[in-house]
Amino acid sequence: MRLSDLCLACALSAAPLAADELTIVSWGGAYEAAQRQAIIAPFAENSGHDIEVDVYDGTWTALAERGPAEGWDVIDMLADQARVACARGLLLEIDSRALFSPEALQDFTPVGPDRCAVPQNAYARVMAFDDRAFPGVKPTRIEDFFDTTRFPGPRAIQRSPDGILEWALLAEGVPPEQVYGLLSTDRGLRLAFRKLDTIRDDIVWWDDPAEPAEMLRDGRAVMAAGFNGRFFDMAQNGRVPIDIVWDGRIIGIEVWAIAAAPDAPDAAREFITHATEAASMARFAARIPYGPTRRSAFDRIGLNPDTGVPMRAYLPNAPQHGGRALVQDSSWYANTEELRQRRFQTWLDAEE
Repeated sequence: MRLSDLCLACALSAAPLAADELTIVSWGGAYEAAQRQAIIAPFAENSGHDIEVDVYDGTWTALAERGPAEGWDVIDMLADQARVACARGLLLEIDSRALFSPEALQDFTPVGPDRCAVPQNAYARVMAFDDRAFPGVKPTRIEDFFDTTRFPGPRAIQRSPDGILEWALLAEGVPPEQVYGLLSTDRGLRLAFRKLDTIRDDIVWWDDPAEPAEMLRDGRAVMAAGFNGRFFDMAQNGRVPIDIVWDGRIIGIEVWAIAAAPDAPDAAREFITHATEAASMARFAARIPYGPTRRSAFDRIGLNPDTGVPMRAYLPNAPQHGGRALVQDSSWYANTEELRQRRFQTWLDAEE
């Protein structure tokens, strides 16, 4: 072999393998920005893979309609939407025992990986209020959301049955552990909608998750149902005195999933393993207040690198928060999607 040929062969053998192109789908906004900084950028740097990030509305229908055409690989999903997508064959089944050690699987909380998804963070649907609207006694419990006598003013609520039905039953005195069982009955649904009737005239509806915090800022509402990270961001960056009531919080789980495809890239599994390491979860929670889904990550979370805010105090699944809490039953959500929407639309139509 000529020396030139030998040098070329050595160079080729030493060259890195071609990097996989990976399309990750998330939610946009401050949430995606935190993901890019804490999870996606470190993975791209360490693996050499080319990463593209797309944005969607979080629904399994968007995955069905857009995923194949746009080449989606890894999708950030709500746990209930992932269950529906998995049942419809839209997601790849994941062998969690091949991705994680037995110790790592035991580390997940409050739920572990399932057939098509791996838990990545915990968020909460919470009640928040404009501190300026209540100079004296402040709201402290979910019953106050339905008390328009002591706490008058518009309530911002998502135009959806999600979350508000659970709150209605809590406000009626139903213990958290019985809420989803009761909502599985006609009696429970009637009780929830009857409670919702008591504030019908005080509701202002929202559709975009950014709206409830904006409504509090602009004075369009004095109380709002929304997501803890949005209220935190407005309070920190909007210089608005927004307070969160942790009582009645509904803790939901975000998961990572892989789009079903015969040629799903190995990089997709590599990314999920990286993204659900305790260190990755801790970096993410230090930037935006969505809690880790591994116990070992909590002690790693310190100050926000940009603001210096101690972030553990703002995590929805932080152990120091008092009051009642529900972990969203993703199986109930997946199995009652059509029923909930139908009953909710009937209730809305009765308003007109």
